[in-house]
Amino acid sequence: MWLVVNAGSSSLKLKLFDGEREVTKAFVGEIGPDGHRAAMAEGLAQAGVALDRLTAAAHRVVHGGAALTETCRVTPSVLQQIEACMPLAPLHNPANLVGIRAVADLAPDLPQYAAFDTAFHATNPDVAVTYALPKAERDRGLRRYGFHGISFSALVRILRARGPLPERLLACHLGNGCSLAAIVNGRSVATTMGYSPLDGLTMGTRTGGIDGNAVLRLAELHGVERAGRILNRESGLLGLGGASDVRALHAAGTPAARFALQHFAYWAVRHAGSMVAAMGGLDAVVFTGGIGENDPWMRKEILSGLSFLGVSSDPAANARNETVLHAPTSRVVILVVPADEERQIALEAQAVMAGEGA
Repeated sequence: MWLVVNAGSSSLKLKLFDGEREVTKAFVGEIGPDGHRAAMAEGLAQAGVALDRLTAAAHRVVHGGAALTETCRVTPSVLQQIEACMPLAPLHNPANLVGIRAVADLAPDLPQYAAFDTAFHATNPDVAVTYALPKAERDRGLRRYGFHGISFSALVRILRARGPLPERLLACHLGNGCSLAAIVNGRSVATTMGYSPLDGLTMGTRTGGIDGNAVLRLAELHGVERAGRILNRESGLLGLGGASDVRALHAAGTPAARFALQHFAYWAVRHAGSMVAAMGGLDAVVFTGGIGENDPWMRKEILSGLSFLGVSSDPAANARNETVLHAPTSRVVILVVPADEERQIALEAQAVMAGEGA
């Protein structure tokens, strides 16, 4: 039995897999700063799983930096590298580390593996990931990394299982965090997030793309720590419309809420154009994530903005949240693929363990 852990700063999501098959899951919320060990025990109890039944644990880690570019076994060296990436993903990597340590506290001899959201984008060419900075600053690791790679890897796996993979695929992971990926023959060639998960699209509480001098001005006015909080936790849909959840914005119906939703769609289309340019064309648009899977209005707005590329959706299919959304006249395939990150983590970790045995 494989335990897959997605640890947040105040919550813990667990799923148990027997091979590829999901067996059970558990969720523990409202965890205090030092409560992850107890939360892990509570989650396992919820799932009805004893530690001695576990083969291994596998964790989602948001940032692997330039070195951790594939799923691997957790070692002291790997832990140090994950910790070194904490400034790059301050909302995620600290919690991911806490999850790994909570498992180690409960089961010191249990093998643990880490899958990285940045890894899928390691195939981006140098020209796509390099900031035009002096070499000394680039040597510090200041470059684009990209995120949501586990989600995009799962999306590619699912599409391959259904049939031939579209050659030039615009993948849209739209949730509280959002990014687009340009995927050519199953490999990422460009993505919207950059050095951290802050860049790119308008998100639930993150600004998305913002001029560096505006960031410096915020730091000048508020100090670096407060500026970071504004950019990561108080901006995006929350800053524009008063709520980070698109469902709340739709329900509010205020001018500010409507503007926030329009802002989200507009910048998704703007960034989609950049991804299509990186691929030299477009064969398919695929939505995943909470918004991508469940918000017909947002999909309609984004797809309408891409109509110049031959994208044409079926309004009735879109309204019903069906998995196939393209109209018969569309030159581009349009699909919805449910996010399947935990299974992807389990499969990748199992493959690593099998390789160790070989």
